[in-house]
Amino acid sequence: MESRGYEISEIKILKNKLKTMKIQLLGLCLFIFMCACSSDKTEHTNQEESAVPETTYNHLTEVEKAEGWQLLFDGETTGLWRAYQKETFPNGGWEVNNGELHVQKGGGDIITKEQFGNFDLKMDFLLSDTANSGIFYLAIEAPEMAIWQNCPEYQILDNQTYIDMNGDMSTHLTAENYDLQSAPEDYTNPVGEWNTARIIHNNGHVEHWLNGKKTVEYDIGSEEWESLVKKSKFADYPKYGRAKKGHIGLQDHGHLVKFRNLKIKKL
Repeated sequence: MESRGYEISEIKILKNKLKTMKIQLLGLCLFIFMCACSSDKTEHTNQEESAVPETTYNHLTEVEKAEGWQLLFDGETTGLWRAYQKETFPNGGWEVNNGELHVQKGGGDIITKEQFGNFDLKMDFLLSDTANSGIFYLAIEAPEMAIWQNCPEYQILDNQTYIDMNGDMSTHLTAENYDLQSAPEDYTNPVGEWNTARIIHNNGHVEHWLNGKKTVEYDIGSEEWESLVKKSKFADYPKYGRAKKGHIGLQDHGHLVKFRNLKIKKL
């Protein structure tokens, strides 16, 4: 009977060891499974992250698409643009670089191939030292007429440099209604930093915005507007600002200016 008790005791110990080993084995299997899932999740996440563009510029969100926005520049091609009064894009002076549209010198002004009437236009721009450029809208093409002579311009300028050189630059500073209206303040970011321009035209009512701040507002053809035109350099150009529909234009004024994120919505 003592021998039998001894055997039963050994069996109990053996069973306990087997139970412990099963628990350990189950834990090991669970650990391996969790590691595998984690690795798969990490790999999947990395794949998703690699599929996301490094930048969110030059593309439309699903919300923007639903709202009717369209790109004027995809960061790679200039197929939606051409030189003013020409059929093709300039061969020099303008270039696509790092997802941006650069103007330096010698390319001349460019315009969209498409014309727009009522619209909401947005774009980012970056100024270099002494930069001078502009955004034209409602531009038409008339024989022997420069683009600035026939349409409004959202001025783009290295403000402080030109103020230092010329003194009073009222109506000629960034985001102003060129040669007609001044902005209440200078809302530009320092040279070398990006700014966001916005122009809204709706049945003759125009607004200029810069970095989220409204700079000017006016109504084409109003008594106030007519008075401003008569006092400006546009007094001798009867077609100035009269078009209800026209091209969007970018000015080559001989200085480096960078553009990106050009998009427009028809109203």
